Amino acid sequence: MKVTICIGSSCHLKGSRPIIEQLQDLVNEHNLQDKVELSGAFCMQNCVNGVSVTVDGELFSVKPETVKDFFETQILETVK
Repeated sequence: MKVTICIGSSCHLKGSRPIIEQLQDLVNEHNLQDKVELSGAFCMQNCVNGVSVTVDGELFSVKPETVKDFFETQILETVK
């Protein structure tokens, strides 16, 4: 599964760094390093709704305070 987080200026200002850090921690906590690939992209053309995150190409808008729910519903349930 490929998870891409926007790190462009708009998403950066909206919290992409803490989102990346939380996702890295959650992937490691659940031992999913071999199933989930985290990467960054500079702009996903969704600046109004950022922080933009795609999961295998499907676009989501995530906030630092919603990362855990996003991880559980969009990533964990899919790879388990």
